[in-house]
Amino acid sequence: MRKRLNRINALDRRLVRRSASLRPTPADNALRSLSMSANHSRLWMTVAAGLFVAGDRSQRRGAVRGLAAVSLASALANGVAKPLFPRRRPPVEAVPLLRRLVKPPVSSSFPSGHAASAAAFTTALALESPGTAAVIAPLAAAVAYSRVHIGVHWPSDVVVGAALGSGVALGTRRWWAVRDDEPATLGPAKRTEPLPDGRGLLLVVNPSSGTDDGGELATRLRERLPAAHILELDGDLDLDAELDRRVRRGDIAALGVLGGDGTVSTVAEAAVRHSLPLAVFAGGTLNHFARDVGVEDAATTLAALNSGRLMLVDTARVRLDDEEERTFVNTASLGGYPDFVRLRERWERRIGKWPAAGFAMLAVLFRAQPLHATIDGERCALWMLFLGNGAYHPADQIPMSRPRLHDGVLDVRYLRADLRFSRTRLIFATFTGTLDRSATYVHRRVGRMDVQVDGAQVSLATDGEVNHEARRLTFASQPAALAVFREPLPEDAE
Repeated sequence: MRKRLNRINALDRRLVRRSASLRPTPADNALRSLSMSANHSRLWMTVAAGLFVAGDRSQRRGAVRGLAAVSLASALANGVAKPLFPRRRPPVEAVPLLRRLVKPPVSSSFPSGHAASAAAFTTALALESPGTAAVIAPLAAAVAYSRVHIGVHWPSDVVVGAALGSGVALGTRRWWAVRDDEPATLGPAKRTEPLPDGRGLLLVVNPSSGTDDGGELATRLRERLPAAHILELDGDLDLDAELDRRVRRGDIAALGVLGGDGTVSTVAEAAVRHSLPLAVFAGGTLNHFARDVGVEDAATTLAALNSGRLMLVDTARVRLDDEEERTFVNTASLGGYPDFVRLRERWERRIGKWPAAGFAMLAVLFRAQPLHATIDGERCALWMLFLGNGAYHPADQIPMSRPRLHDGVLDVRYLRADLRFSRTRLIFATFTGTLDRSATYVHRRVGRMDVQVDGAQVSLATDGEVNHEARRLTFASQPAALAVFREPLPEDAE
């Protein structure tokens, strides 16, 4: 071991001498300024802020993951590794005077905290947005090398620091899954009569959904679909009744919707009820269903309308107190989960889905009351119950994506409240990525499930809308119940 360390030290000294022998250039001042800008991770916080303000969804997720990785890597490098492995920094005279810092650091040289933070941020960003990380990587490499160039670290300090930072960033996947932005695989393809110019299409437009872009898209759709029947929602309209009335006239061949997941769910229910295909245009804030089906771009749906190409997807249904029935296309939830959904969706566009979900879970668990219920004949107390239309991934973490929409299953997850220290155990398991090994977390995939709640009726949230109450609920998957306009992809089911 000592011989190996001596060889590393000798190599470090040779590399530092070689760096010091480089002739002076304007790069000297640039590298010194760059190195100082990375003090206390200020550089990476600035880059993250820029990505968060001007970046797309994957870049914003990468910025949040990057800052989380930087925090952990910096804490390990500076708070743990440096005290455990003290090492003298290169002598002041090892580099020319022009390069030196006015106040060089006096802490342990091993490992480089700057290199750890640079590698952590870039690697974490690469998990979410590889193209953006490729642009940032030269900056991170320059920060890491600058620590040798200005004489405050040995090269091996930088190499180990970078390895530590990259390892920490890769480790974040254990408790924060990387979302797959690819659309889900759908069921078999079908054909119907093409609807050129929207002829025979009843398009429901929700002007209050999403952002201002929805108004621009509505205008564009009116231009591209001049023959379509347009139904614009207002506060007094009973949408279910109006859809039934218009479909019964006999001139409607398909339904369309421009709105968020709640509006999509309502129109999808009418499409299933009347055996009509559905054209989805993403007009909400999050657009989970449109994203999973692969129709976030309006051009995709417009092309399918002109070709008459359809894909079959699963829906799910819930019967409330053996009376009313509702369809949902994404998720349903009980207990504290409706509050969790509201908080997560309020925060996730700002800080990313996993951090928003983690903080929302903390907020809900601290104030939630246990819900006593019987699930498929088994009595239990729970904090919250989640049911997904289709199998969500990952199975052992907070659900992030839905890779398939044609399996005929409900993804059931609930958090038990009838075990000792269940709140503490759930929080620990969530933030350490060990939910799959926690007795407080139950995960099943079923085709049907019965829930009987003790006491008064409880709120049910479906597709982000909290507008139902019941004591007895029967959930069931409806395989291939909905036909959506979309061209088939190679990975879709045959």
